[in-house]
Amino acid sequence: MNDLLDIQFVAYELSKEKYALKVSDVHEIIRMQQITPVHNSKQFLEGVINLRGKIIPVVNLHKRFDLGNYKVTKSTRIIVVESKGEMVGIIVDKVNHVIKFSDTQPPPDMVAGIDGEYFEGLGITSEGVVSLLKIDVVLYE
Repeated sequence: MNDLLDIQFVAYELSKEKYALKVSDVHEIIRMQQITPVHNSKQFLEGVINLRGKIIPVVNLHKRFDLGNYKVTKSTRIIVVESKGEMVGIIVDKVNHVIKFSDTQPPPDMVAGIDGEYFEGLGITSEGVVSLLKIDVVLYE
């Protein structure tokens, strides 16, 4: 687990919980924009966006993890990640900053009501505990 200590992460929030993704997985962070729905798709696929001529699917993590109270605000962002060779956008409530962890722990069976299989572990910072998502598992399993 402690091989994660030398890596930088992008910290973000989802329903008041703190999460992070490896900086190396993040392609860019953009403001929320018009999303075109895709019919007959997975329930958590919000739709697609056109990012400089490239069509990118956008996943709503609130729907993916069955979190209620989803509302777009001026802080809402789309984090564009590269996963399994594809660009995918994920909707988050707020992007905080780039962080490193002083310690990491393996994930428990459940994290904030979400199955532990979706997490690489928990990162410890001076601000508290941050959940580290396994983005490939979240998007494709």
